[in-house]
Amino acid sequence: MSVSRSSLAHWGAFTAEVADGNIATVTPAAGDADPSPLLGNLPGSLRHRARIAGPAVRAGWLRDGPGPSDRRGADEFVAVSWPELTELLAAELRRVIDTHGNEAIYGGSYGWASAGRFHHAQSQVHRFLKLLGGYTSSRHSYSLGATGVIMPRVVGTHDDLFKRSTAWDVIVEHTDLLVAFGGLALKNTGINHGGTTAHPARAALRALRDRGGQIVSFSPLREDVEGEYQWHAPVPGTDVAIMLGLAHVLATEGLADRAFLDEYCIGYPQFERYLLGTDDGVPKSAQWAAGISGLAARDITALARRMAAGRTLVTVSWSLQRIRHGEQAPWMGLTLAAMLGQIGVPGGGFGHGYGSMNEPGLAPLRHRLPVLPQGANPVRTFIPVAAVSDMLLHPGEPFDYNGSRLTYPDIRLVYWAGGNPFHHHQNIPRLRRALARPDTIVVHDPYWTAMAKHADIVVPSTTAYERDDYSGSKNDPLLVAMPALAAPYAQSRDDYTTFADLADRLGVGEQFTEGRSAREWLVHLYQTWSAELDFAVPDFDRFWADGQLRLPTEPGLTLLADFRADPHTHALHTPSGRIEIFSADIDGFGYADCAGHPAWFEPTEWLGGRRAADYPLHLLANQPTSRLHSQLDTGAVSQKSKVAGREPIRMHPQDASERGLSDGDVARVFNDRGACLAGVVTDTGVRPRVVQLSTGAWYDPLDPADPDSLCVHGNPNVLTEDVGTSSLARGCTGAHVLVQVERFVWGERSDGADPGSVPPVRAHEPPVIH
Repeated sequence: MSVSRSSLAHWGAFTAEVADGNIATVTPAAGDADPSPLLGNLPGSLRHRARIAGPAVRAGWLRDGPGPSDRRGADEFVAVSWPELTELLAAELRRVIDTHGNEAIYGGSYGWASAGRFHHAQSQVHRFLKLLGGYTSSRHSYSLGATGVIMPRVVGTHDDLFKRSTAWDVIVEHTDLLVAFGGLALKNTGINHGGTTAHPARAALRALRDRGGQIVSFSPLREDVEGEYQWHAPVPGTDVAIMLGLAHVLATEGLADRAFLDEYCIGYPQFERYLLGTDDGVPKSAQWAAGISGLAARDITALARRMAAGRTLVTVSWSLQRIRHGEQAPWMGLTLAAMLGQIGVPGGGFGHGYGSMNEPGLAPLRHRLPVLPQGANPVRTFIPVAAVSDMLLHPGEPFDYNGSRLTYPDIRLVYWAGGNPFHHHQNIPRLRRALARPDTIVVHDPYWTAMAKHADIVVPSTTAYERDDYSGSKNDPLLVAMPALAAPYAQSRDDYTTFADLADRLGVGEQFTEGRSAREWLVHLYQTWSAELDFAVPDFDRFWADGQLRLPTEPGLTLLADFRADPHTHALHTPSGRIEIFSADIDGFGYADCAGHPAWFEPTEWLGGRRAADYPLHLLANQPTSRLHSQLDTGAVSQKSKVAGREPIRMHPQDASERGLSDGDVARVFNDRGACLAGVVTDTGVRPRVVQLSTGAWYDPLDPADPDSLCVHGNPNVLTEDVGTSSLARGCTGAHVLVQVERFVWGERSDGADPGSVPPVRAHEPPVIH
């Protein structure tokens, strides 16, 4: 017998048919004109063999006790009861706190986790750890590590660049020319953190073209914009040089808006000295940019003139700041828009993240959403989120970050709930060595991901579809009820239940639960939130029965329109109150890898450097079309995208032919850091000497005991360099890496198998459990 229920995922609202405790079919919500195909990964997900059936402890940790171990990821597990797990985990938390202090607990727990407002994994674990005395935390995100530091210094915020960005309908009505650095990949607009109920980007771009607006894209991948547009395929990583070339034309041909630069910005004269080459003797001209980017100087010059002749919106994708010196791309994009003088004007100015998520361009809510209070963290120690391996490998060592000199803590216990660092983090071999150092690693997860397999204590969590919750996002008009679609799988539990038991065992049970069940928390959060609103909403029971609640939004926004209208009343939260093209603060830090104004820094991983002689292909590790990061890699949509069971690697036919490769072949992708297998797909829409291998294939080492082992499934993070964007932000640089590609040959096999065969994919298989 099946039942039909509605719910919400990161990639859309839907109605599911549920049978035998599993999602059988999914239908997108009515009214969503462009639903995400990622909903197709949900059927079969609740009872997949990769689910964690019950509490488990790594055999070596159970036998030998806490301590560093290089067996993580290769060891077997022992099934334990819930009372046993609670006792073991409570005792270990108490030992670490009493012996080493709360700073010795890393509670980063970075990741997307659940769309729910209450059962959101990171909110639960952070609330719990704060009640125990706190934990070492992380700041910013892998997606926006550089942006999160540079843009508050330049424009006073980074969140408003997405939440209060120029609306799609304003772009449709007013924009003449949309210049997209990094493209506008619609595959990414299917998702939003708290869930999303409408996907307007595709229709907006179509309407823009129908009105006569034009799109210019700078990306090595043709598919980063759909429909009719002008495509420029530069050498990857050279977008800042192109922007400088465009700016040079504006400056030297009298096309820059000097009045806007004088009134609304600070530091343009210092930047212009660099732009014109006054001090270094190198004008950053269109010819100079052409020599770096591989584009024609005449095309750069012509585009600069077009940009100055009409209403132009300059957009920069998030992907461009996930590279060495990633701070420069959004900073330079904003500077270019400022030179055009159209910031704050409908349809003109600057945008960051269009085509990166379903948030920019959507109307923000007028009020916040219900949220689980977490309290203050008594521990002040933190790291930039992408510095996990550095922290674990180098305790006590100092490092620079955003103008401060900090020190890495000595972490003894890693507590992870929600997210998968084997998807996010750079250089997996180094990460595995780093994860061998702590005394204990605790992981809450519904599935046997690579992170769960590297844990000492594994806590089986429910999925978002096995518990009651509600959710929404700050740029979506609906708060959506999420009633449980099925009973929890096997012995899995809500994280709230797990933490309530642990909190009780550790003497903070009443503070954690406040005497409420999970259901009572849902009611309490809703009632507390609704009491603060300036409009009427139904009571909780009515909302739950209706299934959704429409909330008021702020339509028709133009980014920084209020600042342009009155730069004194609406001064920016920067030291000058204006756009800081030159930042005296950043200049004063004296960083060799981030100047006081936007500038071109040669990347370490790019085709114009010496490293390209050994690794002549530039790999773009972008977001996949078939899933959200690594979530539900087991699903039908994700699995259908595989080639010979591996993640597909797209490459230009010429590059494939030179290596004797054809569609469907299994190739070895490698450099001096690691190697993985991938399935070849040839595509003329990829720039020559560029290959594209998406992130998110579950890490699957051929030899689980060897950190340097070949990943047979195609995770590109075995190849990436574990280094930050700069001393300023130390953001993730995992989007770009140089590689070589060759046909995979297994060679002589001791087991007598055909040397022409390929290793099986075991990424979704659980470990041995006794």
